[in-house]
Order: sequence, then C-alpha cells, then structure tokens
Amino acid sequence: MSGHSKWATTKHKKAALDAKRGKLFAKLIKNIEVAARTGGGDPEANPTLYDAIYKAKKSSVPNDNIERARKRGAGEEAGGADWQNITYEGYAPGGVAVLIECLTDNRNRAASEVRVALTRNGGSLADPGSVSYMFNRKGVVVVPKNGTSEDDVMMAVLDAGAEEVNDIGEEFEVVSEAGDLIAVRKALQDAGIDYESAESKFLPTVSVELDEENARKVFRLLDALEDSDDVQEVYANFDVSDEVMASIDA
Repeated sequence: MSGHSKWATTKHKKAALDAKRGKLFAKLIKNIEVAARTGGGDPEANPTLYDAIYKAKKSSVPNDNIERARKRGAGEEAGGADWQNITYEGYAPGGVAVLIECLTDNRNRAASEVRVALTRNGGSLADPGSVSYMFNRKGVVVVPKNGTSEDDVMMAVLDAGAEEVNDIGEEFEVVSEAGDLIAVRKALQDAGIDYESAESKFLPTVSVELDEENARKVFRLLDALEDSDDVQEVYANFDVSDEVMASIDA
C-alpha cells in the first residue's frame, strides 16, 4: 500500500474540515478555467473539463463558482487569468524525489514559494530532469468503497485498459495508462459505480521506504508546498509502512 496514497487520502479528508477548504476550492476552480480554455467550454466535448467539474462538485464547490470558472476559461465571461503550467523538481528528506506542478499567473512568485518551502523543510530544488524520470504519467480514478468490492471494480474496468486496482483504505485507486483514463472512467459509469475523481497524475516507478522521523519531515515539507496558492499537485516517491503511519496518526 502506497504511503503517498494514504497521505493524499488523509489530506483530502482534512481539507474538507479545516481552513484549507478555501485553498482546495481555489485549486479546483483553476483547473476548470484552464481546462475550458485549453479544450473548449463544453464538458461533453472536453473530457478534461468534465473531470475537473466532476471533482469540484464532489468536493462541494458551489455550482455558481464552477459555472463562472467554466465561462471565464471559455471566454464567455471576462476576468480569466493567464495561468501558466510549470513543473519543478526537487528532493525531500530521506532522499525522496518530489515533482511539484504549479498553475500560476506569476512565475517568479511560484518559483520563490517553491524554493522557500523546500529549503525551510530540509529539501532542495533539483535541475530539470533530475527526478522526473522516476515518475510516469498515469490515469488515476478514485472509487469510494461504499459497499463496492474490489472484484466489482476490477470486473468493470478490466477491459477498459485498467492496469491495477489498489486498496487505499476507504477507497480504491484504479490505475491505467493516461490515454485510457476516459475509457476506465466511462466503464465505471456504465457499471453504475460511483467514483470520487478521475485525473491524470504522476506515479513513482521506484519508492523510498521512510522511517517515522523522515516520514514526519517529508509530510511537513509536502504540507508547506501544498500551502502555496500556486502549487496544484505534489508527487513524491515514498512508501510508509502501516506501523509508521499509525504512529504518526497517533
């Protein structure tokens, strides 16, 4: 079981309960705006926009906010920012590789915030290409259990290109090639299986096992990075055992 998946799941739950909810909403809104600008404002004809809107709704972003973001991105309403995608690479404590995806209207601010978050928490920026080779772009669909079994999910997605179904606690994570993401998501919908999100993510090809001390340091660093309004996604190649996670949660 991937420590990073469990960490991300825990973060998602906490985000819905505390002040980070606003930051989560802002990031989801940005995704909608950029998806609409890149592929057009019709969710039925733009799968990336469809998935961005679906995830925002599942995270309880108000419909008015979602629709305004879609219109801004599609040029139907004024006020859209010039969002730029930038990916930074770095290292966290314990030799963990980190990929940081930013969506920003100010490159200098984004670079500064990422550098500060890394260096203040025992990490460092790396040269482009230094760590990205340790990650592959994959399609990831998160399915809440809610009475759904692993076999149910597996049977639904097997012929759609899914590579694996992982149990990550209260949810299943369905992994596929990025190009098969839409087919996998549609297979779940056709089978009547509810899902939380469907998106393209970077997954590590090799993982570093962390002890409790380094796990705490890495979590602190990831928290600091995710605190930046410019940071959309953070990927890291670590594994944490159930025992270490239990100790940290306690």
